[in-house]
Amino acid sequence: MIKIWKEQDATAVSLKTYSLTVTCFALWVVYGVMTGAWPVTFANTCALLMASGVLAMKWRFSRRARSGSAA
Repeated sequence: MIKIWKEQDATAVSLKTYSLTVTCFALWVVYGVMTGAWPVTFANTCALLMASGVLAMKWRFSRRARSGSAA
């Protein structure tokens, strides 16, 4: 996340892969909550936040690159 933020470049990140990763972490969080497994919930919530951050930066920086090249 830090490298992507500093360089403002997420071209090396696959949108499909991180979309799937975020979905999987979200499902693990739901599973952890439903079963009362708080270590599973906590660990996957942390991972979900980080993966969501990478996905958001991928989306943000790819939109900026497209709008910059169109101008």
